[in-house]
Amino acid sequence: MSVHPSESIKGALSQKLEGRTIVLGISGGIACVECVKLARQLIRHGAEVIPVMTDEACRFISPMTMEFATGNAAITGLSGKTEHVSIDFDLLLVAPCTANTLSKIALGIADNALTTFALTARKMLLAPSMHLSMYENEVLQRHIKRCRERGILFVPPEMGERKAKMAGIERIVADSLRALRAGRGGKRVLIIGGATGEPLDDVRVITNLSSGKMARALAMEAYERGMDVEAWASFPMPPYITTEHFTSIHDLLGLIKRERTYDAVINCAAISDFTVAKQKGKIKSGKKMTVTLEPAPRVNPLLRKMAKTVIGFKLAENESEVIPRATELVEKDDLDYAIGNTIESLGSDSVRIWIVGKKGPVRETSGKKEEVAMEILDLI
Repeated sequence: MSVHPSESIKGALSQKLEGRTIVLGISGGIACVECVKLARQLIRHGAEVIPVMTDEACRFISPMTMEFATGNAAITGLSGKTEHVSIDFDLLLVAPCTANTLSKIALGIADNALTTFALTARKMLLAPSMHLSMYENEVLQRHIKRCRERGILFVPPEMGERKAKMAGIERIVADSLRALRAGRGGKRVLIIGGATGEPLDDVRVITNLSSGKMARALAMEAYERGMDVEAWASFPMPPYITTEHFTSIHDLLGLIKRERTYDAVINCAAISDFTVAKQKGKIKSGKKMTVTLEPAPRVNPLLRKMAKTVIGFKLAENESEVIPRATELVEKDDLDYAIGNTIESLGSDSVRIWIVGKKGPVRETSGKKEEVAMEILDLI
């Protein structure tokens, strides 16, 4: 039996939206040309996507295009089927949301299919898209405030070129996941990840092969769960994650001295065990040289004062060393949990971990780093 092409990508990235129905409201702006990609990304996380289009949106992209993208006929007008009440949906995502459509939603005007769906939606997420002068208009800002007071969520637009541009697909998908998955909102979580680089001179550093993929997966999962997440990272994080960048252990110690507090800190950074005296300028090449490595200050014990729950990572060369070394780390650094893994995980998209806590049995799990991140965050 043949299936629609959209079925072949369903859940390809995750099952986070499995069983969820998202009505994708499309209003008339040039940004609606991104809606095919947006719909497909939501489907890749397991969602059922139903497009609802205004007349103006149909001037930019055709209903047939969105039907092909989603596998569901685009709704461009209400019929005797009373689609706005007969369809059980979890989220109305309006992207792009023009000034006209936003204002109608704020005032409860239901003069087309999309704005009528807005009156029956249990949860709404709007992604504004318009010229900056329209976005900054005091009337529109009052309408945004009114929407927020009703519990309507917003994906902040990207400002530039005198435009309030619709946010990128990655951000809209992340905020859609957050809107539907948030269950532990209010928890303040810090994720520390990436590799330190200890400078030999003004050009060279001693570093390691950490990719930061685990930290990125943890930060994104925490964000999607509705947590107030902050990251300290040596690599670029998604722009919607509040991030402090570090290069060396010295940078990390400086961040710790700020004495911020969190509900939980997860340190999966590959922090150098050694530092070296930095030489000014560039060391001349072509000659032998001796480098003296000094033991670096330990970071984990300093994190204990910052959070109720502290989770560290321990990298071992082989599996037989993982549990003993992770257990030692829990005791030595006063951690609540240590996540043991092996060098095979470096740079990989997948990982096998052993969760060692102060109490209880050791748990072993494996999978994509995004999947493993879910189990680690369950610890807090």
